[in-house]
Amino acid sequence: MRELVPGGNLPLPDVALSLQVPGPFDLSVLITGDSGKVAADGDFVFYNQRSAPGARLHAGGAGIDPRRLRAGASRAGASRVTVAISPGDPGTPLGRLPVPTLTVTGEGVGVLARFTPARPTHETVLLLAEIYRRGAAWKLRALGQGYADGLAGVARDFGVDVTEEATAPPPSLPAPLPPPAAPASGTEAGFAALVRAERLRAGLPPVAMESRLSAAARAHAAVMAGQRRLSSESPDGISVFQRITAGGYRYLRIEQQLVSGPRTPGEFMDYCLTAEATRGPLYDAALSDAGIAHAVDARSGGFYWTALWARPFTADGLLRTTAEVLALTNAARAAAGLRPLAGDARLAAAAQAHSTDMAERAFYAHTSPEGSAPWDRAAAAGSGHRSIGENIACGQRTPREVVQGWMDSPGHRANILKADFTHLGIGFAGGGPAGTYWTQLFGRS
Repeated sequence: MRELVPGGNLPLPDVALSLQVPGPFDLSVLITGDSGKVAADGDFVFYNQRSAPGARLHAGGAGIDPRRLRAGASRAGASRVTVAISPGDPGTPLGRLPVPTLTVTGEGVGVLARFTPARPTHETVLLLAEIYRRGAAWKLRALGQGYADGLAGVARDFGVDVTEEATAPPPSLPAPLPPPAAPASGTEAGFAALVRAERLRAGLPPVAMESRLSAAARAHAAVMAGQRRLSSESPDGISVFQRITAGGYRYLRIEQQLVSGPRTPGEFMDYCLTAEATRGPLYDAALSDAGIAHAVDARSGGFYWTALWARPFTADGLLRTTAEVLALTNAARAAAGLRPLAGDARLAAAAQAHSTDMAERAFYAHTSPEGSAPWDRAAAAGSGHRSIGENIACGQRTPREVVQGWMDSPGHRANILKADFTHLGIGFAGGGPAGTYWTQLFGRS
């Protein structure tokens, strides 16, 4: 079983799935093709329409069988299932309810993954996860993205024809036209001034507005406005993290905020200040670069924002990051009464190469596309260790988060606490669909 973080993903076995979200929530499922839009209103499964081919709601969750989703040509056939929750009582904000936890179970294989997003604040709907097809296989990705305009807003963004009589403006008052989007430079300058003032008030160093981050943010915001939905990937599978690295920017930490609703930098700053989770990047002194942009959907007038906060890559920073992973790993071993692992340059070279390869070629596996296994990579780097073990992870943002994730997983924990291992090499790379890729390569003398 794997604990997922926002943006984290994992391959799924070819079995029927059960998705459970206990608590006072209504669960909904949207079935789409490559376009990101439903083919018909029947692809929206919710409390008034509880089933569709391959999907059925049940008490506290839903059953999804990717093998039974509607068929068709690649763009017409179902290739993505998005899972959303809303309050069971429409008058209760999500922020007043317990934080939801999604548990995904595979028929005959047990619990596959769990995901607990950050606590919602003003959002009325939360996109929890998506099950999507990549080639012939299916994968699960954690989302944790909120909407402030209700289930009807989500449905509209996915192409469902929704009529809401209560929300129409009175006949005597014309609906206001949305203002035109501010130029990117104006958005950046306005937001930079607000961030500078807020961090100064908190006694923190300023943030530099980084042009490559803003360029990636502009491209991604435009994609979301075109789709009329929040997503960390475009329909062609390109993530915002891949846009960042393709623009030549390398990072050691990355945080993204994908938001719909605010119309000005000031309103976006209000969003950042609403809760501990949304304030995190603003008050994180380690994140010294930022980029922000928004795009407007010409059809609905909706504003879609992408904000990126980063700690830029440096060679010394990478050494400190990997050293922190080693220190946290050895702290876990010490707590179990085990001797510490020694850092190993050859294992580190192999681990770094694998993390970089996963990020650059957008795969996540112990075996490379060419069939190279961990012991092959260790030997190629000149390691003479008699026994090799490997932990990998993707999506975690900090050394503490990734080590805790490994310790929470029985198989990864077993490697960390294996008494026979004597040495460790660590790799980290940014980019790819998940944003971060980590490797631990263990060796025994």
